[in-house]
Amino acid sequence: MVPDTTTSPRTGRQELLTALGEIEQRVLWLSAATIDHANRVRPNPTGLKVGGHQASCASMVSIMTTLWFHELTADDRVSVKPHASPALHAVNHLLGELPAEALTTLRSFGGLQSYPSRTKDPDPVDYSTGSVGIGATAPIWGALARRYVEGRFPGAGTGRQYALLGDAELDEGACWEAVQDPMVAGLGEVVWIVDLNRQSLDRVVPALSAERLAGMFEAAGWQVLTLKYGEQLTELFSRPGGEALRTRLDTMGNPEYQRLLRCTPAELRDRLPGTGSTREPLERLVATLDDDALHSAVRNLGGHDLGALLDAYAAIDDTRPTVILAYTVKGRGLHSEGHPQNHSSLLTRDQLADLATRTGADPDDPWRPLPDGAAARLCAERAEELRRPPVGRIAPPPVPTDFGRTPGGTGTTQQAFGRALLDLSRSAPEAAARVVTVSPDVSSSTNLGGWLNKVGVWSPTERVDWFADDAETILHWRENPTGQHVELGIAETNLVGLLGELGATWSRWGQPLLPIGIMYDPFVNRALEPWQFGIYAGGQSLLVGTPSGVTLAPEGGAHQSITTPSLGLEQPGCTTWEPAFAQDAEWCVLAALSLLGRPDGGSAYLRLSTRPVDQSLAAVPADPAARERRRRQAVAGAYGLRRAEGTPDVTLAAMGAMVPEALAAADRLASLGVAADVVCVTSPGLLFRATQARRGLDDAPQWVLDQAFPADRAAPLVTLLDGHPHTLAFLGTVHNTPVTPLGVSHFGQSGALDEVYRHHGIDTESVVRAALDLTHRP
Repeated sequence: MVPDTTTSPRTGRQELLTALGEIEQRVLWLSAATIDHANRVRPNPTGLKVGGHQASCASMVSIMTTLWFHELTADDRVSVKPHASPALHAVNHLLGELPAEALTTLRSFGGLQSYPSRTKDPDPVDYSTGSVGIGATAPIWGALARRYVEGRFPGAGTGRQYALLGDAELDEGACWEAVQDPMVAGLGEVVWIVDLNRQSLDRVVPALSAERLAGMFEAAGWQVLTLKYGEQLTELFSRPGGEALRTRLDTMGNPEYQRLLRCTPAELRDRLPGTGSTREPLERLVATLDDDALHSAVRNLGGHDLGALLDAYAAIDDTRPTVILAYTVKGRGLHSEGHPQNHSSLLTRDQLADLATRTGADPDDPWRPLPDGAAARLCAERAEELRRPPVGRIAPPPVPTDFGRTPGGTGTTQQAFGRALLDLSRSAPEAAARVVTVSPDVSSSTNLGGWLNKVGVWSPTERVDWFADDAETILHWRENPTGQHVELGIAETNLVGLLGELGATWSRWGQPLLPIGIMYDPFVNRALEPWQFGIYAGGQSLLVGTPSGVTLAPEGGAHQSITTPSLGLEQPGCTTWEPAFAQDAEWCVLAALSLLGRPDGGSAYLRLSTRPVDQSLAAVPADPAARERRRRQAVAGAYGLRRAEGTPDVTLAAMGAMVPEALAAADRLASLGVAADVVCVTSPGLLFRATQARRGLDDAPQWVLDQAFPADRAAPLVTLLDGHPHTLAFLGTVHNTPVTPLGVSHFGQSGALDEVYRHHGIDTESVVRAALDLTHRP
């Protein structure tokens, strides 16, 4: 239930607003002082800029004060815009969640982070932010993840999901992709509060229209609440000349309004009336105001009116998402307010001292507690009300390592992925119950059909499947609250945003999920930044990219991924696999799932193919011990697929869809008297970590190098993959042998498979030539 802001159970409305006003001023001071200390007080021997955003914090303090010190419940979660990080730490300090000495560590090594971080900051942070658009949309996916968990594993509770974002953040297309997704319209717990200060990093935004923004949100089914003017201006509008004042302010461009904030009262009296029909009535109205009243009136916007903010929260409709467009002044209360270049500006020492005087603080004792009184009591009361009990974590059910069967015939790794999910539901139903798959309208084309038919599609309410009795319908779209697949629109950013939040439920509510996102591999790069941010924030998920590479020959260059194979080398917190055979794919899927939903876990990326491959080429050992050895090697990054008799002249290290070419090349080389070993690489990232560990630069296991690349078989290397050749080029450092890396380094062409492989120099002929050149054979 929304609290009654007219008469609070703690105190009357006016007393409440007075206490909130005192807290607001202290949040303003603490955020500014925290940034000042980082830049001017803490020693900085390098002389490098430390940075911080005093103006961006100042525009948010009213919103954050009313939220934390009146509106929030312990079940609510809030995403705070990146540049307001010091304001969040100030709030947490006043709530007793952060000691004063921590405020001196902003942007220091091991201290408070530049932007809010769930995993690195010492105080409560609900959502990591720092990449524009991602923090804003995260509460949407957090709300969906909470609903999913609560429907299947009760205990996630209720609560609103707030996003505090700057108006410039709405330039990000990711925001609008999320706002209009069909899944979002029913998420009534989502509330966005837009800090509408009409300034960006470099300038005053010349033509930002709140009316246009409101229309876009309304068209997506959101409730829109606009807070434009505060109580003082509203009262002035009722006086003679007030309508002229409203008309003048409503029609004034953003740059002109921001310039008024820089004017002295004398300049205001000349500039505010303007030059049109409003000038005469406005001059008369302005003449009735003293300098202080005129100065405060021009900046009396709704986003700084504590009472208006409380009323807006009370008006939220919990049946649909809500956006509050709160007009604010960037740098409100600072000497830099309204200046077009105030984004990273710092107050001078004199200006900071003046701020201390106006906010009741002491620059010589900047972290001094609030004096005893209503504000201090309110902080203590709210600290108790917002305290969350520790999360009791449930360990994820064990995932099997091997289903015990060996695929035969001809098949693809993409098909193997779909079969692995079905096998998991039969062999380990408790683990399968924790699996949730997500795709952007590509379920049927990525071999998820069997899984969807078995588990159904998740929906908050049950919906009629009008094609259930259609005999020609193969994919059954049964939507209900027990479904385990979430289908989003075609927006990869939405998919990985949801993956990140589904992958964080183990730490938010103690309920681990095993989330799997499936998309076409050519579009993985589009999703990498938000997925990376989800990993940074503690989300653990499996991202499957399929189909992949120039092996999609007829699809042409636009659908042929090149750079994705090296993700495992470059992305912290992520293990990647690119299996060649169905058996390897099964083992890698199970290994990836076993990483999820645990404090020592991590995310994984699986790159799959639609190329049919003869599964007998895998030569999976029949002996149980030998099979288990092969499985461990495949999951660890590589295994010897074929060993030549005697000492090899060359080693062919191939990955994924290119392994058949390596095997064919080994046969050709043998006919030429060149002995070739073939190593099947499944994870470049794991192999790279092993090589780093040999140099003391990582703590990863190294045994896989000894088994896949034994020293007594060291030979010149040809590496081969359907992706950029640099991905495997480091393998030459295992034994410091010559290496020729083959792969794809330019955009592809449409064509048949042999034509495309030949075009990129990754066909059997190219492998043979490279091996002959390395071995100096004629």
